[in-house]
Amino acid sequence: MNDSSYVFKLLNKKYNKLFDLIKKCPENKRNVVPEGFKNSIHWQLGHILYSTENHVLRLSEQKKVLPESYQIFFAYGTKPLDWKEEPPTCDLLIEQLKEQLDYIHEALNGKLDTDVKKNFLEANTIEDLLIYNVSHVSEHLGVIFSMIKVLNK
Repeated sequence: MNDSSYVFKLLNKKYNKLFDLIKKCPENKRNVVPEGFKNSIHWQLGHILYSTENHVLRLSEQKKVLPESYQIFFAYGTKPLDWKEEPPTCDLLIEQLKEQLDYIHEALNGKLDTDVKKNFLEANTIEDLLIYNVSHVSEHLGVIFSMIKVLNK
């Protein structure tokens, strides 16, 4: 991870904040959907992972690495209440998030100015995709922070 671009620094910062925040939630509470929320911290982790693959890697035409089954667990509009089978574990998702961050750096280093095809995010370049992703991860960090406050009461 030697890319010194500001967007990569922001991405690192947000992912590291996510990893630190998750440590503050006891493992036995990661699957609890707190009152006033639609999803669990487990879902939040999977959603960040799945969305990043779709928003950054797919739209920048990079190799996708997650199983297709992740869509039924973590796509927009999904929720733990609807899960019919066992999702990937939180520990696996955390490991995959770390690997994903490394892969993004490896695959996109030096390509930030590369144009991307027309897309629903209205991003023009790979850097635009990463900027959107930093915003998306930040949004979910706020939700996770709030969830942890409720769960740790």
